[in-house]
Amino acid sequence: MDADGAETSWGEVTRLLRAARAGDPDAMHRLVPLVYNDLRRIAGRQLRRELGQRTMQPTSLVHEAYMKLANGAGLQAGDRAHFLAIAARAMRQVLVDDARRRSAAKRGGEWEHTTLGDQDWAPELSPHDLLSLNDAIDELEPRQRHVVECRFFGGMEDQEIAQTLGVTERTVRRDWVKARAWLYRSLYGPPSD
Repeated sequence: MDADGAETSWGEVTRLLRAARAGDPDAMHRLVPLVYNDLRRIAGRQLRRELGQRTMQPTSLVHEAYMKLANGAGLQAGDRAHFLAIAARAMRQVLVDDARRRSAAKRGGEWEHTTLGDQDWAPELSPHDLLSLNDAIDELEPRQRHVVECRFFGGMEDQEIAQTLGVTERTVRRDWVKARAWLYRSLYGPPSD
């Protein structure tokens, strides 16, 4: 839905993505207003996980991610869902870079316990936790990594993720279970009996 309540044409988003890939310099600028509310929702969801004082607001995160998207990353998208998945990844990269800067400045700190349950899956993360999670995500198989990025960072539903990756929803759910198990072991070690 756009600001006026009318449904935004997914076809228009796809058309603008194609135009941007074809070299239209204004296509990305025309695209962003069509997906801006979705981008702010994704940014807000990611920022709610930060522990302590926030270093960034959703608008800032959207703008930082847009810089990455406008420099070519967003041009790879084939449709709206794929674009939002790429945007979620760009936001993850911005937050990880920010966490690295903050962690380098602080050095140290205690781990905060986070959960890898199936709830909203929105634990609060310290910079150190976010960096550890990022390293663990990078070790996943590519499709599982995309599922985690779309679901955890992008807040996307299984149906949207399946559409983006060109797989079934069942495959997405299976990849999510495997990825969660891997991330849990990677972050906390094997479960104790």
